[in-house]
Amino acid sequence: MVFENENAVVPEGLVTDRFLIRRLSETDVELDYAAVMDSREMLRTWEQSTWPADDFTRADNLKDLQRHEREHFSKISFTYTVMNPAETECLGCIYIYPRTTSWLARSEATPIGDKAWSDYEAVIRFWIRQSRLAEGMGRELLDVLRPWFAQEWDFDGHLFHTSEKFEQQIATWEEAGLQRQFEIKDPKEPEKDLAYI
Repeated sequence: MVFENENAVVPEGLVTDRFLIRRLSETDVELDYAAVMDSREMLRTWEQSTWPADDFTRADNLKDLQRHEREHFSKISFTYTVMNPAETECLGCIYIYPRTTSWLARSEATPIGDKAWSDYEAVIRFWIRQSRLAEGMGRELLDVLRPWFAQEWDFDGHLFHTSEKFEQQIATWEEAGLQRQFEIKDPKEPEKDLAYI
């Protein structure tokens, strides 16, 4: 168990020739805000919401980053920024939640295979900047994350999670060989989410 375990080791991040992955910080507000607003149409599909609104401000973004940073230090959930190696452009974000987090706890998870929802400790969500998707960066990040979570994290099972409306991400995951495990219906959301391993 990693979440809320004071003895659990949480990886600092990961560096590759294409990505610098590290804990999200409030000091990332400018680069993160630029990535969010560049990707707002895609993020609304991914989030099944109106976030970020067209009038979403840097101050609004700062509040989000501060909340994520507090939750990371408390081991409630973990958020990582994805930067280019020079840290001059935010390329996306990674969110790691416990299966028991409130929005998942109120949802109904319908298994597709023979695994139980309770077999998994962590649910992972990530996005890549919309302007970088056409160059295949979503697949590149997935190919980096899969071994990182398998080898560096001590989760009792983890799943990748997305909205069923985010067809581009689903296609990328299925082309990479991920298998759909659950359909997840939050009563507060209009559409289903999907979980893969």
